[in-house]
Amino acid sequence: MGKKNISQEKIIQAFLSSSFDKSAGGTALSDVANTLEIKKASLYNHFESRDAIYESTLNYCKNEFQSVSFLSDKALDTVEKNKISIKILFKKLITRYYNLFENEPYFQIFVFLQTEKYFNYAAFEIINDLNLKLINDIKKIFRSFQKVGKLENFLEKDLQEISEHISLIIFQSMDFYLAKRKEIVRQNPDSGAGCLFALPTDNELLNKTLKNIELYFKYLNIV
Repeated sequence: MGKKNISQEKIIQAFLSSSFDKSAGGTALSDVANTLEIKKASLYNHFESRDAIYESTLNYCKNEFQSVSFLSDKALDTVEKNKISIKILFKKLITRYYNLFENEPYFQIFVFLQTEKYFNYAAFEIINDLNLKLINDIKKIFRSFQKVGKLENFLEKDLQEISEHISLIIFQSMDFYLAKRKEIVRQNPDSGAGCLFALPTDNELLNKTLKNIELYFKYLNIV
């Protein structure tokens, strides 16, 4: 058997994979090595310690999420061209949010950070930054409709509060959604995580999230 081509990124991905099954705290260097099918000693050619792998994994997650976007400029252009309603645009936003995090590699990263945010402030900051990005995209939607006169102008503090509330609905729904999908792997350990990523979107839960947003819109008199 030839020598395996191992890199720091592959080690980080193996750490994420093992953390998905065992949690980060339960993942040992031997678990990472077994995932890569190499000797544990080989890991020291790339990282000086398990802590170094953990810290590099956090940095990897941060860099991956920096490129994430939930709303495109093209989507906002449809508002100015009078080609979309606010409910449909929010449906597009939420559907993209779900689709993005139910697939590899963002699914493993999201699960990793959601767990680690209670133990590591850096993980909390990454999740918080992701949530702030969602809040800002929600505000962009409202401002686009305000610009074309299809929505009343909210005070900045009110718009911030509304956007935070909607973001919380989406975020909590996603957390529950991914927990359910992760449980499928737990119940079928021989299948491996790859089967999870092949699952179709759970439209029932997605539609429930959309319904909750619509009820909130009704409360705000947004049609």
